[in-house]
Amino acid sequence: MKLHRQLLTAAVAAALFVPAAHAEVAIDVIGGSEITFEGLVQADGNWFDNDKADLNGVAKNGKDSEFELRRAELVLKGKGPGNVEWVVGYDAKADKFLDTNVKYKLGGNANHFFQAGQYKQPNSLEELSSTKNNDFISKATVTNTYAVARRLGVGYGFGDSNWSVNASAFGRELTRDLAHGSGYGVRGTFAPINEKGNILHLGLSYVDYDTDADLLRLRARPNADLATVRLVDSGDLKDTDRLSTVGAEAMYVRGPFKAQGEYYSSKAKRYDHSNYTTDGFYVSGVWNVTGETWGYKGGTPSLGLPDEPGRGMWQLAARFDHIDLNDGGLAANPVAGRPPIVDGVLGGKMDIWTVGANWYWRSNFKASMNYVMVDSKKYSSSARTFVSDKPNILEARLQFFW
Repeated sequence: MKLHRQLLTAAVAAALFVPAAHAEVAIDVIGGSEITFEGLVQADGNWFDNDKADLNGVAKNGKDSEFELRRAELVLKGKGPGNVEWVVGYDAKADKFLDTNVKYKLGGNANHFFQAGQYKQPNSLEELSSTKNNDFISKATVTNTYAVARRLGVGYGFGDSNWSVNASAFGRELTRDLAHGSGYGVRGTFAPINEKGNILHLGLSYVDYDTDADLLRLRARPNADLATVRLVDSGDLKDTDRLSTVGAEAMYVRGPFKAQGEYYSSKAKRYDHSNYTTDGFYVSGVWNVTGETWGYKGGTPSLGLPDEPGRGMWQLAARFDHIDLNDGGLAANPVAGRPPIVDGVLGGKMDIWTVGANWYWRSNFKASMNYVMVDSKKYSSSARTFVSDKPNILEARLQFFW
């Protein structure tokens, strides 16, 4: 850990000398490859207004707050020689590899390529979008629960400026002891409207993979990355073979306004029980108060720098998301006085409203504030009924990127 901190400190110090007009650090041209250095550092604070569960209970620090360095990402990128691009990314905070892969662009076309290594799998608009430009501090509950992020694999992509098809076969994460399970995924996107400040995006995806050791557990935090408690939880499903997820996505940009949403439906195939099916969605809206708009590339939105760097770019945002991990119900117990019998899986339901503001200052800094309002309900065997838990959470983030 000491080495990680020293590496991060040196990287940030070097980035501070980068001119404000350029986000990345140009290193050199070596072997025909133009090498640049990028980084992202995020520090978070969460303040919990608990209801039933102590959202910071596992930390056992006696406080209703938590502060943590969330990310410390260091990334080397190379363009060339020829039509080759490569990237090596590492998160010094989480001690894991990020995107680490090689891409070959057929005919020099960025929309037609082969890719090998670790990369984000072809699913989920929010998961594939840039982390440094997230609309909210925490991704939506359904994205964190269902989306398949970085895995080792081989992929193929083909498309144009307004459509794309991507397919991938993948295995485990590059870093040992993290996500496992071989599978495949495919995503298709279409933008019937694709102009600067006027974009309509539609997409569909499907991912299917083997569950590790035939064990599956779906659970979700209440849109607070530093919470140590999950309010909805399927529990361990020990006879699970594969998990397949269908995703539908849409986004509309009009000038300084952006609306987007995604729906997921997931089915776990089980040996000794009925298949377990769950679903969820989110819808969100963002307003760039200072008038900036979004671009569009590779089936995801892109956000540029503030029009006036000294003033910065201000955003206001709101999101509603819902997840349902119930697939079953309660049956009356034939034995008098005994609790009802759980028929299926009762992992719980959760609805969450998030409102927030972001401030991007110049080309390297971002500050965010979110307020999260949670309404969850889950069956409790001890209470013999469904129990509601409705906490509120205040979240803050400071971000430095280059």
